[in-house]
Amino acid sequence: MIRILTVLLTMALAAPGLARAAADNLGPGDTVHVTVFQQPDLTTDARISDAGAIAMPLIGAVKITGQSTREAADTIAKALKDGQFLKAPQVAVALTTVRSRQVSLLGMVPRPGRYPIEEASMKLPDLIAAAGGIAAGGAEDVTVMRDGKSQTVNALAKEFELKNGDTVVVERLPVFYIYGEVIHAGAYPVKAGMTVMQAISVGGGITPRGSENRIKVRRAEADGKTREYDAKLVDVVRPDDVIFVKEALF
Repeated sequence: MIRILTVLLTMALAAPGLARAAADNLGPGDTVHVTVFQQPDLTTDARISDAGAIAMPLIGAVKITGQSTREAADTIAKALKDGQFLKAPQVAVALTTVRSRQVSLLGMVPRPGRYPIEEASMKLPDLIAAAGGIAAGGAEDVTVMRDGKSQTVNALAKEFELKNGDTVVVERLPVFYIYGEVIHAGAYPVKAGMTVMQAISVGGGITPRGSENRIKVRRAEADGKTREYDAKLVDVVRPDDVIFVKEALF
């Protein structure tokens, strides 16, 4: 029993290290610096190709993707030895740039695309900043998709750590539209609990020719059809509502 417990404890202590080692495995896009002891002509700086290989003098393409830097050094040393170029090559591989661990950023940002996790970790605000911040009309609560699941996270959440393969989507901020007899017609952000009266205020108020008793709201319903309603000032505004203030009858 004691021996079994000892083995289990050893495995538990080793697990975090194994997980970190797996996370640090080389992948396509990474760049490495390869040195061979006492063989300066074989010193190489190379980018791992999409096929997972680097080009080395004498031995050509060597596949090292999925390996640690130590395993990659052993692979290169074996290739040099098997090719009878060196009897006992001593090889060292250093990871210089990480490009294989990436996250995708989509939606309302100036520079959407894929971004590498070049440090041990990347925080969500750092990713947003790298893409130029949230564009006008973008929502601060973003969607993070990971392992087939999605969650909503505030873009300023400094503690939120991104992982390889994450996709972050900056959605368009929900808006309503107001037209007709208002001072400033256009689209404006919808706030929780906003009423028609507050929406009109955001639009600068009703013109002298308008009437607060002649307000219509056009709204897309769940069945996909758009319907028009007579609106009261206390009615709650929904995203994508179109508010139209009509002229007074007399």
